[in-house]
Amino acid sequence: MAKRVTIMIDEDLDVKLRLRQAKLIEKEKKSYSYSKVLNEVLKKSFKN
Repeated sequence: MAKRVTIMIDEDLDVKLRLRQAKLIEKEKKSYSYSKVLNEVLKKSFKN
């Protein structure tokens, strides 16, 4: 279940997330939300 929260992200991290989002949109040929990208990055980092 998703939960709406407000967070502060450093500008350099925001740029990296948006670049990743753009690559995924280009690859998948469909919309890919910023939240989905952020969740995937966080899940991946916690698995290690």
